[in-house]
Amino acid sequence: MKFSTRANMIQPSATVAVSNKAKQMIKDGIDVINLSIGEPDFETPDFINDAAKAAIDSGKSSFYTPASGISELKEAISERIKADYGVMYSPDNISVAVGAKMALYTLFQVLTEQGDEVLIPQPSWVSYTQQVILSGATPVMVPTNNEFKITPDSLDKTVTKNTKVLILNSPQNPTGTVYSRDELTAIGNWAVMHNITMIADDIYQKLVYNDNQFVSLVQLGDQIAASTILVNGVSKAYSMTGWRIGYIAGEPELIQKVNAMASHSQGSPTAVSEYAAVAAFNSDQSAVESMRIEFEKRLNTIYPKVNALPGFKMEFKPQGAFYLFPEVSEAVKLTGSKNTSELVERILTEAHVAVVDGAAFSMDNHLRLSYATSLDDLETAIQRISDYLNQFVQ
Repeated sequence: MKFSTRANMIQPSATVAVSNKAKQMIKDGIDVINLSIGEPDFETPDFINDAAKAAIDSGKSSFYTPASGISELKEAISERIKADYGVMYSPDNISVAVGAKMALYTLFQVLTEQGDEVLIPQPSWVSYTQQVILSGATPVMVPTNNEFKITPDSLDKTVTKNTKVLILNSPQNPTGTVYSRDELTAIGNWAVMHNITMIADDIYQKLVYNDNQFVSLVQLGDQIAASTILVNGVSKAYSMTGWRIGYIAGEPELIQKVNAMASHSQGSPTAVSEYAAVAAFNSDQSAVESMRIEFEKRLNTIYPKVNALPGFKMEFKPQGAFYLFPEVSEAVKLTGSKNTSELVERILTEAHVAVVDGAAFSMDNHLRLSYATSLDDLETAIQRISDYLNQFVQ
């Protein structure tokens, strides 16, 4: 069987691969703590499950829905954006996708083609580069500062006449960094000046800690907002990763193209998930806040412990999402590992803790661990890593 050039170019998701290996070890009876996957450990709130059950019982989930999503959901998203962002997108300016990942994939298919370049901060989520490659365009990594943030200066060094799109994720996976209003304004004005479309991946919007404030590009005035496409969803904030509902908010012409693409790809979002998402967006958000508080507690508890691990170093404390991204070059040397990949493998096989090699996020000498699991498991995992590393300390 001969495969396409496209299929042969794509690399499997490293985060999924590590998580699958950890799950297999657990299935084989090995006591592994999985800190590799970006998935909240909370169950979906009962009121959301109840809305899904009601949709099933009333027959609403038996049939195809529109490719762009049911009107009730687009209206709920419109109202949620207004409440959370203070800006208005009509339901006609919104398209629902099978997860925020599919929303991003569709956008790259609609916006880019061979010869185009897409600017991506380094480090960044693993699927951005692969999705850009699938569109035929070229991913271009933008260097970041010691807080893992891009700036107009770093953008000036990477922009070319072929640059078409800039994607920005704040709070960011894998680092937990959060951009300030002034930082985003500078980036937004730069993109407007260069006629570059921005994608604001705000999937971690509600997960910001310790009095830090979330700001989105779409909140920074008409010019910047008009150049920005908003992507968000229910997976992280509402603990609904398995429900697969994301959305795109943007200009009418864009949404028309997105809907046409969706009609031939995803077909339509899953009906029962759409009705569950309506309940999530229309809720008082207290369930979201309860989970946010727990994530904040975990961050504040484990950050100093991870930073104290032999050979681990973090120059700043994450402000959002649920990841730590320590620099581990000294730990690589300490353990005699050839590289971070080998260190990660040793931590899994010898300490029985699953983490992800930073190379998956386009940054060597780092690893990512998720604190989207119980505090007891997190503390046990850190102790296991500590015990493993301290074997090599003289």
